[in-house]
Amino acid sequence: MAFQPTPMDISVLITTPTISVNSESQFVTERRITPTWTVMQLKSKLETMTGIPPNHQRLKLKTPAHSNHWVDGDETIIGDWGLMKGCEIEVHDSRPPSARPNFNDLSSVEKYSLPPSTYESLSNSVLAWKKKQKLGRFDPNALSPDEAMRKQAEKDAEDIETRDIALSKRAIILPSSPPHVRRGTVRFVGPVPSIPYPGVEAQGVDSGVLPLWVGIELDEPTGKNDGSVNGKRYFTCPDKTGVFIKPEKVEIGDFPPLGLDDFDDETLEEI
Repeated sequence: MAFQPTPMDISVLITTPTISVNSESQFVTERRITPTWTVMQLKSKLETMTGIPPNHQRLKLKTPAHSNHWVDGDETIIGDWGLMKGCEIEVHDSRPPSARPNFNDLSSVEKYSLPPSTYESLSNSVLAWKKKQKLGRFDPNALSPDEAMRKQAEKDAEDIETRDIALSKRAIILPSSPPHVRRGTVRFVGPVPSIPYPGVEAQGVDSGVLPLWVGIELDEPTGKNDGSVNGKRYFTCPDKTGVFIKPEKVEIGDFPPLGLDDFDDETLEEI
């Protein structure tokens, strides 16, 4: 009996069409196909890539410089259909759209939630590691959230005094380095209950122990708000020019608004 060489695999592009006409394929991948496979063997392998059951697949073979044609006969050999390098096999789903599962919709997928008691009993969890290292709330010397908030308020007040932060003064936000320097005018200094402190419910807390913030109206629309946070207004400025910064990141000084003379030729060309 003569030796029969194993047919070389052929690299083929596997695609699926979109619902709309003249648009790109939803799924594109390149796979190597053995020409001696039957069409049904190929469909079984395509199911793992496309999610379409073999009995609902219709294969369209696109061959360079040849007309496209449908591949029929599940027991025929795929190599007999003119398979060659550079071909594309487009996998069509014959099921009606209503019968096709939507793998992108996760709303109907039942999600598993690990019970807290089970998680706390694990020995290889992040929680167990924190307990062993005595980090965070497991640190016997760690401050309570209320104490930490009070310490932060004291530090903020000290920073405001030492940095001479006051209303209407010009400021830049740190860290800043030319040409990316955000500068503006101080419009607010004080507590912002709308910005929550970790572990503390701000509602009903004495404002004297809340952390302090500096509200700045920026010269350019590189901010986050219009002087309000979560529906509570603290100052007024155009949208996207307001920002709230911790005092330690504010530098007061003679920082006039930028003019055209402050830009180099390269920056002006970009503008």
